[in-house]
Amino acid sequence: MPAPRQGLSELLERNAVRATPRRLEVLEELARERDDVTAQQLWSRLRERDSAAGLATVYRTLALLSEKGVVDVLSHHGGEQCYRLCGDAHHHHLLCERCHRVVEIQECGLDDWVAAAAKQHGFVATDHRVEIVGLCADCR
Repeated sequence: MPAPRQGLSELLERNAVRATPRRLEVLEELARERDDVTAQQLWSRLRERDSAAGLATVYRTLALLSEKGVVDVLSHHGGEQCYRLCGDAHHHHLLCERCHRVVEIQECGLDDWVAAAAKQHGFVATDHRVEIVGLCADCR
């Protein structure tokens, strides 16, 4: 069930993104997705709903939403970027390589390891993302 438009508008505002009708339309469609979706798939779904949003608009909107941290970008669809509306809290993803199911993992015990690995190489870690690719229980 998609999030109410008001909630999506507030999400955009919290992330310093102006809530235009097209951006809200793209975000509403993305909110309907249980797992993740490519820009092409999202555009096709919008067209089925008689949207006038062009493919370039969908790509630009998803790029902006990703840049501002509103959506997560995953890369398990054969190299094509996939987009997912996730929670605000720090999390990682389990990705099924067969059915493309996505599960958010809230627990993260990596902070100490990430800091140590970064320090060993002269880095200061500011963030980390983990995608664990495999097969879900239904696909095994």
